[in-house]
Amino acid sequence: MGDSYYYGDDGGGFAAFAFFLVFLPVLLIIALAGYIISSFLLMKIFEKAGVEGKWRAWVPVYNALVAAKLGDLSPWAYLIAIVASSVLAGIPVIGWIISLVGVAAAVMFSYRLGLKFGKDWPYLLLWLIPGIGYLIWLGMLAFGSSPWNPAIRPSPWATSFLADKTVWSGIPVQPDQQLQGPPAATAGGYAPPAQPYAPPVQPSTPPQTPPAGGATPPPPAPPVGPTPPPAGPQA
Repeated sequence: MGDSYYYGDDGGGFAAFAFFLVFLPVLLIIALAGYIISSFLLMKIFEKAGVEGKWRAWVPVYNALVAAKLGDLSPWAYLIAIVASSVLAGIPVIGWIISLVGVAAAVMFSYRLGLKFGKDWPYLLLWLIPGIGYLIWLGMLAFGSSPWNPAIRPSPWATSFLADKTVWSGIPVQPDQQLQGPPAATAGGYAPPAQPYAPPVQPSTPPQTPPAGGATPPPPAPPVGPTPPPAGPQA
């Protein structure tokens, strides 16, 4: 009886292990396909936003930081939120609340990205569709007819520590960053457009002050003509 129970249990464990070996490649293929599609869509979004270098959309984590910058959120604040939500999610009771910090940060900059493409917050509800909702939202931004327009109202966190103050080479400076002051020229980012040249204004000649006493100054003397030559000798 004990041996049959042991073998039966071993058979169940082997079946679960075999199922895992079969299902794992499927998961890897799905994850790889999702990464390729999302990176391609981000590449199109970056092109419309004026980002230089298509390679930025294909680097994991870095492409999300670039998207955060375009969405007026500090990439370092977003990175800290992702790391904190991943590391501290295992804390009992409050771990699931901390895990939502990364999601909230992604919603913040994605909302700003949508506004710059003419898409308001209801489009973010596509994220609720499991698996493909996020890809559908990216596709609407990448291939939609609305052009990139960064000239929108400032973000609610434009003057807080969440605002993007970094300047990265090849990534356009957003209007929110200009609220923090002029970007550093040595960082290699896009500088604000130069002001048109205006010639210096010549000072006008001040009017002459009449002499004291109310007397009118005499008019200038007329110019003296040329002196006639002396007369020749008499015959």
